[in-house]
Amino acid sequence: MNKKILGCLISLVLICLPACSTNKTNKEANQPKKVEITISAAASLNEALNEIKTNFQKTNQHISLLYNFGGSGALKQQIVQGAPVDIFISASKDHINELTKKGLIDYKNQKDLLSNQLVLITNKRQPAPLETFDDLENKGIKKIAIGTPATVPAGMYAKQTLESLDIWEAMNAKIIQTKDVRQVLTYVETNSVDAGIVYMTDIKVTDKVKIVAIAKEQTHDPIIYSAGIIKSSAQKKEVSLFYDYLHSATAKDIFEKYGFQVLD
Repeated sequence: MNKKILGCLISLVLICLPACSTNKTNKEANQPKKVEITISAAASLNEALNEIKTNFQKTNQHISLLYNFGGSGALKQQIVQGAPVDIFISASKDHINELTKKGLIDYKNQKDLLSNQLVLITNKRQPAPLETFDDLENKGIKKIAIGTPATVPAGMYAKQTLESLDIWEAMNAKIIQTKDVRQVLTYVETNSVDAGIVYMTDIKVTDKVKIVAIAKEQTHDPIIYSAGIIKSSAQKKEVSLFYDYLHSATAKDIFEKYGFQVLD
């Protein structure tokens, strides 16, 4: 009797195994394929985009977001040279326009996303004797950090501001050029320079610097962050999903939390 029962149990197991295997296979087949998306973005967007990433991946677990932060000009050049990038978010609209003219971004797949302000900062604990941008000419100010104007939009805007005040030429011996705006922030935080020119949003991530002055809008080109989908992207569906998410209410709240002004 026991042998008969044992035989029946073995038969049932043998019958169930293929069915269980098939169910597992079906479940695996229904799982979305894992996809990686590479986003090259201005260094000043670091904290905001990482928070957006956390929120986005909660509901899109099959999509992995890989960020490449740096100076917008350098990132643009990487794309021109064939770097595998899906989305580019630049702190200068000009860079997006250049890639569009080169046929690397479709005009319909680019949009102005954010705006920002330019500020003069100094170390909070050991502040330099500054009250305005004009004070940068004072003899007591020896070193001023800005992003490299040719590759860092914040540096370009800084140069335009100093030129509009007719003090750029006098600043040449004092200017320390950096690879991106966050390096400027680090130099001021560590008191390696007397002052730096960064975005208003950069000071949201530190308590070691203080604002001396805000640059007037008429002293520089409009600070516009633009986003664009690179034509060569192979994951069009997933890339479009994240690109659209950048314009969502959730992303808007995060950008505003870090001090950005969201453009409609």
